[in-house]
Amino acid sequence: MKKNILVTGASRGLGLDLIKLLLEKNYTVYAVSRSFPVELSNLMQKYPDNFFFKSLDLSRSSTIKDDLFKNFISNKIPLHGFVNNAAMAYDDIITNLNMDKLKDMFDVNVFTPLHITKYVIRNMIFNKIKGSIVHISSISVHTGYKGLAMYASSKAALEGFSKNTSREWGEVGIRSNCLVAGFMETSMSATLDSSQKDRIYKRTSLKVPTTTQSVANMIEFLISSDSLSVTGQNIHVDSGTI
Repeated sequence: MKKNILVTGASRGLGLDLIKLLLEKNYTVYAVSRSFPVELSNLMQKYPDNFFFKSLDLSRSSTIKDDLFKNFISNKIPLHGFVNNAAMAYDDIITNLNMDKLKDMFDVNVFTPLHITKYVIRNMIFNKIKGSIVHISSISVHTGYKGLAMYASSKAALEGFSKNTSREWGEVGIRSNCLVAGFMETSMSATLDSSQKDRIYKRTSLKVPTTTQSVANMIEFLISSDSLSVTGQNIHVDSGTI
């Protein structure tokens, strides 16, 4: 039986690499992002029966039920996994904190994922699915970086939410884990100059950026039946930062 996986933040970087991997492994992917780049269009042509896409602004957390679970995925589509990958960065020092920017980030990074998880769990219960939820967290939660306090706080909220989700729904076989990713060469890290990146990478054991492919491989493991005893964990894929 093919597994249906919902993935947010699908248009680039880690999300795009993950979708490619899942499709290659014969998962059916329901992808969400604001943009629809040519790479996703090509995947839709290559996997017409396994890949479905919806353009959606995840900052509108209050409308997620209709936008996503009424107009894209219903309970008639049994969900076996949800990968919460979408995120926005708000980087600044704490004394410059801007409440509007902070609220915008928490809508995308925290409030919408919590809403999505609510309906994903309802879908799994309705379809009697022992599913897997994976939230993408950040190494910045566990080791300090100047200017990342606000972003790290949003990811820390996900880690607490995931831990308690695993306790609350484990008895029906629903698992929840966080993948704590190290600094990857993605569009979110593109604002850093080479000297900043070098300082970050020198703090790791491997002295290199974390690859999106290694993170994608771990996510696939966490949503697969190979990880049935893994739940409530923060799995680090960070080039040895911690």
